[in-house]
Amino acid sequence: MRNKLIATVVCSALAATALAPTAAMAERHKVRVCRDVSSRGARNTGTAVGAVGGALAGNALASGGGKTGGTILGAVAGGVIGHQVAKHNATHRECHWEWRD
Repeated sequence: MRNKLIATVVCSALAATALAPTAAMAERHKVRVCRDVSSRGARNTGTAVGAVGGALAGNALASGGGKTGGTILGAVAGGVIGHQVAKHNATHRECHWEWRD
């Protein structure tokens, strides 16, 4: 009978220590970490497509001897606009969970 009592007390003590949170476990918590990721290739493609489209539009809208200037101005404006649009569309958010102390 005494051995059963000792075994019960020992098992109860082990179970209590296994279930009780330790100081290290109590301090750790789960945190969601997010960051914005952009694709550089998409911005370069947007710039090139915008510049070509702007050059074509500038050439079509310019008249007489100003066709070269219209083409150059359209290419610059189209490149800037294409870059900004691609930069906005190519950025996305990546998130994951981390354990922190």
